[in-house]
Order: sequence, then structure tokens, then C-alpha cells
Amino acid sequence: MNIPTDRKYTKDHEWLKETADGWMVGITDFAQGELGDVVFVDLPAPGKGVKKGEALAVVESVKAASDVYAPITGTVKSRNETVTSSPELLNSDPYGAGWMVVLENVSQGELESLLTAEQYQGQLAGK
Repeated sequence: MNIPTDRKYTKDHEWLKETADGWMVGITDFAQGELGDVVFVDLPAPGKGVKKGEALAVVESVKAASDVYAPITGTVKSRNETVTSSPELLNSDPYGAGWMVVLENVSQGELESLLTAEQYQGQLAGK
């Protein structure tokens, strides 16, 4: 499984990537594989404050509905409107066009508790 090394990961299979606009958030390839075919995505509105570990978004697949948890505390700066109209992007391009939201004003201390790509790969290998 190809895990990009330019981002941080959570044990719950979310990723974060620093961009000029803030921290982009999405789900990993492993997560989308576990979900199956995604048919609906509900993303929070810009301006919404989120706390680490709280539900950030809802993803529905042909199997079930699942929460996506906020990997860090911050404020939603923007959301990917394309993924709400084309939820299958979470399956086909989870590390690219399938991003979900961009967070700003994030907790820098919480960033340090996230996994590197190598640590995340090790977690997957241990499953």
C-alpha cells in the first residue's frame, strides 16, 4: 500500500497535509477500502470549530455510515464541495481529489502526537 510521506496520520485512518491554506484533512486508502463504495459525504461548514477526536464528517458507503474524526483541534477554513457531489472520489483518490476539509488555527501541540507515514505503515502491518 502506497502511503504518502508528506503528511501525518491518525490511528483512526485520517491524514493531514500542511498546505499554504492550512491543514488539509482526508481519509487514508486503508479507510476507504474498509468503507467500500462511498455514496454520500457530509462535511462541516466553514467557520465550524472542531476538537480532536470529535466527529468531523459523516461518510456513508454501501456497507454503513461512519464518522470521520477530527485529527486535531482547529477551525474549518474550507471544505471540498466536489467530494460532496462526487463522493466516489474518496475511493478513487483518497490522498488527492478526495480531500475533505482544510483546518486553520490548529493546535500545534496535537500535531506532534500524530503518526509519521512510517509509523502509520507499521500500525497497518500490525493489524
